[in-house]
Amino acid sequence: MNSLEESVLQGNRLALARLLTQVENDTADGRAALDSLFPHTGKAHLIGVTGAPGTGKSSLVNQLALYLRKDGRRVAIVAVDPSSPFTGGAVLGDRVRMKDLSGDPGVFIRSMASRGSIGGLAQATANIAQVFDAAGFNVILIETVGAGQSEVDIARLAHTTLVVEAPGLGDDIQAIKAGILEIADIIVVNKADRPGVENTEKALKTMLELAHPVPRVFVHHGTLFQLQSNSVSLAGESRPKGVDEDGWIPPLQRTVATDGTGIAELAQHIVRHREHLHRSGDWTVRDRLRLESELEAVLQSELMNRFRGRVSGDQFDEVMNRLFERRLSPLEAARVLMNGGPA
Repeated sequence: MNSLEESVLQGNRLALARLLTQVENDTADGRAALDSLFPHTGKAHLIGVTGAPGTGKSSLVNQLALYLRKDGRRVAIVAVDPSSPFTGGAVLGDRVRMKDLSGDPGVFIRSMASRGSIGGLAQATANIAQVFDAAGFNVILIETVGAGQSEVDIARLAHTTLVVEAPGLGDDIQAIKAGILEIADIIVVNKADRPGVENTEKALKTMLELAHPVPRVFVHHGTLFQLQSNSVSLAGESRPKGVDEDGWIPPLQRTVATDGTGIAELAQHIVRHREHLHRSGDWTVRDRLRLESELEAVLQSELMNRFRGRVSGDQFDEVMNRLFERRLSPLEAARVLMNGGPA
């Protein structure tokens, strides 16, 4: 372990900022640091905050962090911003809405670009959260870009997922579409001082009633797995004896992030969900699934790098030309490249 990593473990903020940059840029030093710091991880509570654009996620994260700080928690915030499809850059402007947290040594805000990640999370987000975990932050709030229904990657990373809705962003059917609500551990109706909050809440409750008591399901290696009270089993199998048939039912909480209304109650829901995860054994299950997902991502990246090292650019271009001319199908082209490229 080098001096930079030791400084991070000792709470040096400058060292932490430098290491986060190395990790996000996927440098050799950043990868080595992740290896060294990994034994110091596994303690933080990862909370994902997702939802459609305009629901007030940044303001909600600001208020939630302020509340957690009053409780003595060290809070790290990972704010993922959308990237330009042309330049790859990002505004990284979430800190504008989190100015109340500036100057607090117990809070660290890191903005980063999604860099085209379909699910709204950059591939480096998990590594950034790992560094914060090793640095001793109790709670890590991960705010996603708000990509809508496709934004389910957060469910594979966070222990607790908050889905934020707001009145006036569409019809009631939009609120109950399958996808984004299915990943929710807690549903937050933000901007609850707006007209139409009752209709929005009613639509969300209808969705929950229709979904109950279906267990939470993850797809892994093409197989459905459902989280149960003390184990993972294949979806459709009978539950182990003694397991609570109801499990965790996502609560609905109204908030007004601009003035802090409902934030204390939201924090209590988060604490109860954490207790439920530990009591039921789902904390361990989610950690294992998250690490498996991270391992698969690393394997895919490493295998692609090895593939690129074996096949030259000229060989790739030749196969691509044959594919474009319809002389090879995509499957045939892949087989040729996997065998080392055309002779």
